[in-house]
Amino acid sequence: MSERKTEELPVIGPSVLVSIGERADIPAKIDTGAEASAIWASDINIDENGILRFTLFGENSPFYDGEVIETKEYKVVVTRSAMGQEQIRYRVYMPIKINGRKIRVLFSLADRSKNSFPILIGRRTLKGKFVVDVSLPDIEYERKPKEMEVKLRDFRKDPYEFHKKYVAGKKLTQKGE
Repeated sequence: MSERKTEELPVIGPSVLVSIGERADIPAKIDTGAEASAIWASDINIDENGILRFTLFGENSPFYDGEVIETKEYKVVVTRSAMGQEQIRYRVYMPIKINGRKIRVLFSLADRSKNSFPILIGRRTLKGKFVVDVSLPDIEYERKPKEMEVKLRDFRKDPYEFHKKYVAGKKLTQKGE
């Protein structure tokens, strides 16, 4: 397959809204630094017949509908995080739509409950299909604030109470210690 010229490819920003089946407007982070794509999945298990079962997202996600997805077509891989931690993950193909374009994506099933975006789209999915323009604005959607953002709000309200609650008596360590 020959590569399409960059000028002919649709341009997307650092985040997009995607559709998966009947679910529309799911926020996804575009990550050109990540090779693979990942999607938030929960209740992941394999039964005695080798059938992989999982639900997309988690119960505390506005995108969760409780539907159990079953498949015999999956892969297992060992992934390594940027911090060097290895994890065993299952991968499944899922059809999605980005900017109205249907594509088939190989997703790693992962707990993305602590991430800002429930879906991460990596290079392998983007290559030859989209051009990423990081100068475009991020999509806007309401997301749960991260734990550290909540702590910083506490600091802004009352630095003394913040210090007593989060710092006093706790040894703060540098990364790598």
